Amino acid sequence: MTDDAADWGDSVIDRTEEHLEHRRERLADVLDAQELDAVWFGRPNSFAWLTGGSNEADRDADVGVAAAGYTRSDGFVVVTNNIEAERLATEEVPAAFDVTSVPWYESSLASAVAEATEGVGAADFEVPGFEALDASRLRRPLAPSDVERYRTLGRDVADALERVARELHADDTEHEVAAGLRVSLATRGIEAPVVLVGGSERAQRYRHYTPTRSELGEYALLSVTAERGGLYASATRTVSFEDAPAWLADRHGKAMRVEATALDATRRAAESAGTAGDVFDDIAAAYDAVGEPDEWKHHHQGGAAGFAGREWIATPESDEAVEAPLAYAYNPTVRGAKSEDTVLLTDDGAEVLTTTGEWPTASVRSCVDDGFEMERHAVRSLADE
Repeated sequence: MTDDAADWGDSVIDRTEEHLEHRRERLADVLDAQELDAVWFGRPNSFAWLTGGSNEADRDADVGVAAAGYTRSDGFVVVTNNIEAERLATEEVPAAFDVTSVPWYESSLASAVAEATEGVGAADFEVPGFEALDASRLRRPLAPSDVERYRTLGRDVADALERVARELHADDTEHEVAAGLRVSLATRGIEAPVVLVGGSERAQRYRHYTPTRSELGEYALLSVTAERGGLYASATRTVSFEDAPAWLADRHGKAMRVEATALDATRRAAESAGTAGDVFDDIAAAYDAVGEPDEWKHHHQGGAAGFAGREWIATPESDEAVEAPLAYAYNPTVRGAKSEDTVLLTDDGAEVLTTTGEWPTASVRSCVDDGFEMERHAVRSLADE
């Protein structure tokens, strides 16, 4: 694979040099700051962050079949076993990476990484004698090459989700809808670690409406967290049928307003070096403002996204830094209603990534009195279509 034609899982793009230069600068700073000689990434999302490729052969495994590293002596390197080496070098990682292998029957990945390291090493998975590496901290904020891919992923996730949602019927089962979502995403090269489908009965009882054989009924919530090329995007869409409950629009409106407030708070926190705890305080206040003071206690409210479904979740005491450019996915719920999208925060403002422009929206104002307003995805009535 050549450097200017790396397959990043969603499109072949001519940004590999820019991508690697960003990683090189960030990791060189880490080596100096922590007095290390090498850093290694074996967990799939961080392997993808560094290389743009995948080290997965078994999606249930916490650590992939290869580790990618950056070392003072050799620069970009990948260590794997002899089963995977040719495939990874040909299909998954840029040519800038030196791919070496060990016989699968002679060494574990951790041992191979230790053997390949001269001096002091750190890793995002357990390697004897190595320091622990906080890979999430390294993955933030996003690089320009990450942002470009994120925009494409967000549009594709929204398109896959909405195409399924528009074709629903009240007597469809949650299982059937979930299967359709997975297929719709898969045709776009997108994995779906989280697919939730809740019909009118179960969406009101559970915040995580894992799909069952129950029929949808009066309305449905469809939620996904989807991944491609290491990046994650989350979104929810709500559809109603002919007998939609009268309260749905009201509760959904409240959830949208809390979400708008969360994004407003995030924007302000990024400008003032604020924390996730500061954002949470405004989220809790927003629930008070819409007349639902205890609703936040029943489900987490989301937080920063990127190379994980959530890089961090906003909690009362969290001191995680709020940064830009970075994606944020908040997911407020109000007793059977939910509002959720993945939004890119930059110095220029908030940009909804998971959107197609083909779903009804409503202009929603933050509960903070500063004039912040944004379009949120509304309930779509299929009775009129």
